[in-house]
Amino acid sequence: MRAFSSKRVFHFVSVFLVFFLSIAYLSAQGYEIKVKVSNLPEASIILGHHFATNLLPDDTIKLDKKGEGVFKGKDKLKEGMYFLYFPSRVILDFLVGSDQIFTIQTDTTDLQGKTVVTGSTDNEVFFAYQKFIAEKRRQQQQLQEEFRTASDSASKNRITQKLKEIDNEVITEINKILTNFKGYFVADFVKATRDVEVPDYPRDAQGNVLDSAFKYKYYKAHYFDNMDFTDARLLRTPIYDEKFKFYFQKVLLQVPDSLIKELDPLIEKARKDPEVFRYVLVTLFNHYAQSQIMGHDGVFIHIAEKYYIPEATWANTDFITKLKEQINKRKPLLIGQTAPDFQLVLIPDDHFRQAATDTTAAANVYVGSFFRLMNVKAKYTILMFWECDCGHCQKAMPELHQVFNRLKDKGVQVVAVHMLGGVEGKKKWIKWVNEHELYGWINAWNPYDYKYKELYDIKSTPILYLLDENKKIVAKLITPEAAEEIINALLKENSKKPLT
Repeated sequence: MRAFSSKRVFHFVSVFLVFFLSIAYLSAQGYEIKVKVSNLPEASIILGHHFATNLLPDDTIKLDKKGEGVFKGKDKLKEGMYFLYFPSRVILDFLVGSDQIFTIQTDTTDLQGKTVVTGSTDNEVFFAYQKFIAEKRRQQQQLQEEFRTASDSASKNRITQKLKEIDNEVITEINKILTNFKGYFVADFVKATRDVEVPDYPRDAQGNVLDSAFKYKYYKAHYFDNMDFTDARLLRTPIYDEKFKFYFQKVLLQVPDSLIKELDPLIEKARKDPEVFRYVLVTLFNHYAQSQIMGHDGVFIHIAEKYYIPEATWANTDFITKLKEQINKRKPLLIGQTAPDFQLVLIPDDHFRQAATDTTAAANVYVGSFFRLMNVKAKYTILMFWECDCGHCQKAMPELHQVFNRLKDKGVQVVAVHMLGGVEGKKKWIKWVNEHELYGWINAWNPYDYKYKELYDIKSTPILYLLDENKKIVAKLITPEAAEEIINALLKENSKKPLT
């Protein structure tokens, strides 16, 4: 039998230890979250994470008789805010940072008071901060109630001072976390919750404000100072979605050209992280696809053409194909475009009056004269698509007629396109126009040709387009009253322009 030298044995043991420790190290790269819930023996609980406004499940375990269990996996969890979901439908939020082996001990009767986390600096700081904030909020509420019942100014001043002191204490605590735990997820999370502090207006030597829009411009420019816009970890918290949506829905001016100018650099910045890029692009795409604000369809088409169609690799081919078709339909209808021209049949007022008592005339669909939209001469044309069976139309059409009567002497014409075709459609139309005396404007239809429905992408009624003298779309999808306001504003603006 061959003997091993001590040197060889040592070498073998060293190699074995290195190999063993390497395996142990690799196994430690996963996650292991021990859970102890004293009041929930043998209960099933769910581990999940936040994403925008959603709560997404990741794993489920059943606790033992002691209320203990372990969530574990060989791969690390994506960092962010996670939660435990208990049978009583209560949720405990916690952070998952780079340290993913830790223990959570709690009691569902008092999650805030009885939760203790060991092995995770992020969570030790996070839960201590939550308790601190809860106490400060309690103090604030108490002082606010005292302020409400205070009868003298001295008491109110004293309470106001105390409230300021609490605000300063919170700021001090936040700054402590940012300084002492720099590099930890908890510091980035807490910082992201802070709003930007806006300095006072710049003033001249006499104290006059130099720029009345300074605060807004500063706030907009520095809005994301406290939140790393490209940090995907923050996507898995409620903060990112809330701050991002508030920015493009409330902070930015809701003017299409302005929105595009502001959003393009933001989308480009999001490219730094694939998750952030996808979230930002999908969120903006969906919002502007559904927005009812006039002109936002232009933002939607811009985002779809420039980013979504060429770069949304997660979207299937059928969706992209349908999206392209939708854009081709909607693009000619954007504000600033010349309205698509089409042919209609004008029915004169005399025919409506005659058909009120003449059933043969009422059933005749071959009366009237052909004309094209482009041939209508007017400073402004209100193009209204409607149906007399439509409840919203029944309210809008008399209102539109009142608007027309107020504006007709200012060079405004209405083309009221009735969309119910055939004999029955005409009979209903005749009756409704006569009952409501919708005379004086252009009552038109096309009894057996409905191509204009596709041309104007009409899916519901009423639909109103406001066109200028050259039939360019000035406004759309608005009420008659809104059309009147816009026309009067444009007429007033044009009256101030010098003659050339």
